[in-house]
Amino acid sequence: MEGGAAAQTATYGTLRMRVAIRTAAMEDASALPQIEISAGRSFLAIADLACLESEEVPIETHQRYISLGTEWVAVNEDQDLVGFLAAEVFTQDLHLWELAVREDVQKRGVGRRLLDAAETYARDRHLESLTLTTFAHVPWNAPWYSRLGFQACCDDERLAALVRAETARGWPQRCAMRKRRIRNL
Repeated sequence: MEGGAAAQTATYGTLRMRVAIRTAAMEDASALPQIEISAGRSFLAIADLACLESEEVPIETHQRYISLGTEWVAVNEDQDLVGFLAAEVFTQDLHLWELAVREDVQKRGVGRRLLDAAETYARDRHLESLTLTTFAHVPWNAPWYSRLGFQACCDDERLAALVRAETARGWPQRCAMRKRRIRNL
């Protein structure tokens, strides 16, 4: 998927959406905060997380991940960006910093396709695992990642430090997760 687009039909239930997943380009960076804001609207339904709707990753941070080659975007048939996954390599792990899908196209498999791109990247580089931090109590966070093979991780100081920092920011019920076996697609 690197360097080009891989068009796939993402499916969730009976909804179908044709998307292409590709490595993000610098010109994509300015559009990514709007996707994150749209995705954040889902948190409005959870009282202790409603404040997240207004948080976003700065464009400069997206530019850094893009320059590292560890940010992917989902593009619909109209060539609109509808999702992204931002990540970074730490020793033998690919850490997923952010996975966001525009609110109007959620639950159609777009997030899964983005995660597949990150897995392919990690596998091709012989990395040992994917890691992330997320909300333990939000259905489309830790439970969703668990269904995709991620497990709670308590034995990694880097991840524990991230959870402590996020908790200090006021984000409740954070947890760290790891997917050790990166599947072959």
